[in-house]
Amino acid sequence: MNDRQERFALGALGVLLAFGACEAVSRAGLVRRNYLPPASEVLMRAVELAGDAVFLDGIAATLRAWALGLGLACAIAVPVGLVLGSVPVVDAAVRAIVEFLRPLPSVALIPLVSLLLGSGTETKVALVTYASVWPILFNTIYGLGETDPLAKDTLRAFGFGRLAVLLRVELPGTAPFIAAGIRISAAVALILAVATEILSGFGEGLGIFIAQAGLATDGTRDVLAGVVWAGALGLVINGALEWGERRLFPWTPGRRGGGVGDR
Repeated sequence: MNDRQERFALGALGVLLAFGACEAVSRAGLVRRNYLPPASEVLMRAVELAGDAVFLDGIAATLRAWALGLGLACAIAVPVGLVLGSVPVVDAAVRAIVEFLRPLPSVALIPLVSLLLGSGTETKVALVTYASVWPILFNTIYGLGETDPLAKDTLRAFGFGRLAVLLRVELPGTAPFIAAGIRISAAVALILAVATEILSGFGEGLGIFIAQAGLATDGTRDVLAGVVWAGALGLVINGALEWGERRLFPWTPGRRGGGVGDR
């Protein structure tokens, strides 16, 4: 069993243990079912929601905002990160602004962004973009710093300019770091998309379903079923991005342990 299979087995075991513990606590009456329904009922409700067209439309709305926000974050963070990482003067000039904006929580900006952009997808996309920019930006800057200096000096010795060095050496060397930043930002983007829907209370989406279920009588089962869907989406997205990283960058240190057993 390789490391990836071992991690998968341990993760599955953890899920089964958590499922069994929640089921046992609820069935034993240690917690009222209004507060913690049996895990089996929550799972059955989550499966039932797969056949609800309105619920699936909400999932699509959340994923649309997630994809748009993450795409915009990539379009902003990668070029800016390349400039900041390769031009020290620019990095020094804007570092104070970056360090000021980075700690601001995106959810705290919901009232301001809602006032400026109104209700709808635009607000979610703006907040998702803001939150997702930072992991990609800093991973890009860090990746540039880890680029092999010998390769850059070799190209310069052959008369290649700054742009050629960037495109031929720095960008390919930074690509695995950018991919890791995108994977981190993908999780952040999904969290922000759902959280914005829950806290803002407008539009459509998975967060709206969870918020409305929380206001309903005996709506805990629906709330938890929505949370299960959110977790499943995050798991699928992360798994797909990890698979893409393994295929695109098999030479990176985290992917070298596969060997023959992975083929």
